[in-house]
Amino acid sequence: MGAGGRMSVPSSPKKPEFNSLKRVPYSKPAFTLSEIKKAIPAHCFQRSVLRSFSYLLYDFILASLFYYVATNYFPNLPQPLSYVAWPLYWAMQGCILTGVWVIAHECGHHAFSDYQWLDDTVGLILHSSLLVPYFSWKYSHRRHHSNTGSLERDEVFVPKKKSGLRWWAKHFNNPPGRFLSITIQLTLGWPLYLAFNVAGRPYDRFACHYDPYGPIFSDRERLQIYISDAGVLAVAYALYRLVLAKGVGWVISVYGVPLLVVNAFLVMITYLQHTHPSLPHYDSSEWDWMRGALSTVDRDYGILNKVFHNITDTHVAHHLFSTMPHYHAMAATKAIKPILGEYYQFDGMPVYKAIWREAKECLYVEPDEGDKEKGVFWFRNKL
Repeated sequence: MGAGGRMSVPSSPKKPEFNSLKRVPYSKPAFTLSEIKKAIPAHCFQRSVLRSFSYLLYDFILASLFYYVATNYFPNLPQPLSYVAWPLYWAMQGCILTGVWVIAHECGHHAFSDYQWLDDTVGLILHSSLLVPYFSWKYSHRRHHSNTGSLERDEVFVPKKKSGLRWWAKHFNNPPGRFLSITIQLTLGWPLYLAFNVAGRPYDRFACHYDPYGPIFSDRERLQIYISDAGVLAVAYALYRLVLAKGVGWVISVYGVPLLVVNAFLVMITYLQHTHPSLPHYDSSEWDWMRGALSTVDRDYGILNKVFHNITDTHVAHHLFSTMPHYHAMAATKAIKPILGEYYQFDGMPVYKAIWREAKECLYVEPDEGDKEKGVFWFRNKL
């Protein structure tokens, strides 16, 4: 989910450092999408059914192993140890299921295989199992990719202008308020976005990912929204039957809490990919697809980069070529860095620090003083 600044000239053989807070350029780049694509090895655009399924199988094996250990051994643990074991299970299972979510995300981009029907079938099953309306998300997410960085048309984490802030914003602009905002965002942000379009693009009427006739979707998409709803309802019914058979506590411990971890990671990853002090946003007078796609940042989640199938540290390449499978994204990222130069943004700050900094520094967007007509907006925090 390189830097936005120039690579510093090292005085020794040390690894080059980057100024991650230096603003990325906002002028139209001299390179074209075709030139970027030519720099990427051709094999990076090849999708393999077997390889894609191998990652999914690996995730399923780990998730099944964690489930088996938790359900067969944890009940026999003495109480002090169980207080440690269950949180470890929740964290580890949540991370693995986030990887499963990412593979479903690949399906939504037609990056899983060469067969659209297979991608949609796998994506529908995986996302439904995580209570995500697959086609609903697929269509709104596609519009996010088509309009990234646009203040009027982007679909998610659209920053507000200062004039659009709610009255309570100033009361949350302090450490306790910031902590509360982040907590609400990570725990409730994803279901609130799906159900009420919170943090999404403003529409002229109520927007909801479960409503086939909502303003998010076109007429030709509405049937598939019903299918998405049916998938979520089927899984919800299966969970209801599990509650009857196993009890509420069992379902919450085995499935519910790991799902909360998935939702938290999903929100955090997306937020940090598109929220950074160095990134511009554009109004309709300045926006174009290329500059919007480059208004995103790669992050470093350590070992979780691999667990999350590198959605975290190859996001710039993903926004340029979203049908590229995740297992080629690292090679593609390495290839495009010399072409993008200062337009490529990477921030290696630990994510727990980064989310606090962005929540503090990135409250709203405004143009620079004297540039009111430019249509280029930057994050601010002075209320």
